[in-house]
Amino acid sequence: MKVLEISHMYPLFYDLNNGIAIHKQIKILKDKRCEISVISPIPWSPFPIKYMSNKWNLYSKIPKYKVMEDVEVYHPRYLTFPKSYLLASSGIRMYQGIKKLVEKLCHKFPFDIIHTHMALPDGYAGMLLSKDYNKPLIITFQATDLDITAKHDNNCLQSLKKVFMTADKIISPSPRLNKQLFDKFKIKSNTIGYGIDPKNIFIGDSNIKFKYKDNFILLSVSRLIKTKGIVLNIYALKELVKRYKRIVYLIVGDGPQRQYLKDLVLNLGLEKNVEFIGQLPNRNVMEYMSICDLFTLPSWQETLGLVYLEVMAHGKPVIGVRGQGIDGIVEHKRNGMLVEPKDIDSLVEGIEYLTNHPQEARKMGERAKELVLENYTWEQNAEKTLKVYQEVLEK
Repeated sequence: MKVLEISHMYPLFYDLNNGIAIHKQIKILKDKRCEISVISPIPWSPFPIKYMSNKWNLYSKIPKYKVMEDVEVYHPRYLTFPKSYLLASSGIRMYQGIKKLVEKLCHKFPFDIIHTHMALPDGYAGMLLSKDYNKPLIITFQATDLDITAKHDNNCLQSLKKVFMTADKIISPSPRLNKQLFDKFKIKSNTIGYGIDPKNIFIGDSNIKFKYKDNFILLSVSRLIKTKGIVLNIYALKELVKRYKRIVYLIVGDGPQRQYLKDLVLNLGLEKNVEFIGQLPNRNVMEYMSICDLFTLPSWQETLGLVYLEVMAHGKPVIGVRGQGIDGIVEHKRNGMLVEPKDIDSLVEGIEYLTNHPQEARKMGERAKELVLENYTWEQNAEKTLKVYQEVLEK
């Protein structure tokens, strides 16, 4: 079968983690002989807009076409506005920006299905294309759709409702989002979580481990932005070092908050306990996951959080936020811990519990690994997604 994938989230030359889960899913579908072309629209940034900020300047440098690990990716431009202005109509503008490309593509790539990876704007654009070409529409929605876009204004809410009501199938990346969609719109979806590649699990001795010998190692891996909750971890650490002298917090990743976070560490006198590792290749990231005692990422805006699954696959307990994407996969005190959003006291309590109960922490990690390997691999993700594709084509 031929699938036209539409996602404005896709790895870019300056941010290879942007939409990496979507790329991994598409790659394994392609490996299973599913023919795929990807349209990843980019905001239009002509002169003088491209000089407004570094972000808009980078948009202007993105090539219109690339091949990423044998996946064809097109980057057409569409009109968008800063600060989510006129967000409700963004799907119409995306459709207008990509329809000529789709018209050209359909001659050499007569697609059978349209699969979009966000409800607005991607899903709305996909809905209009679905009508043009009389092709089934599948939407994998994200946390942003329900947690942010649906609350933006009533026009956005109605645009989302229209997209969800029109789609032939809806895919939720997590149990939490599945329930939230039904509670809000009374619409059912298929839950298909993102996955990990078992071959990437780091096995063997790590030289890094000796550097932190006899320390209790906390780890975060993320883009350094506000919603990831790295600040909360640092404030929690300030309380923890009063009772635990040999505790170290490793932060893997980079982003706009890096300098702010480094300054905060200095101001709190935690420079001996916190280390900024920076951006690393995937294999090196896995090695850090293999040596940590606990992974903590109290992010309050997560669709699922692929990184949690990767750490769990290494047999490590994780701390996530109650009510976010990982909730429903992580069961509190069974295979990890769930803390309250933006709550330092709750976070301190969660970390302390795992620090004071090493045997229980080890058992949580074992249960976490078993769950991920049995239910959340890319192989399983692809099989479930292909089943959805087949269902809409038969229908």
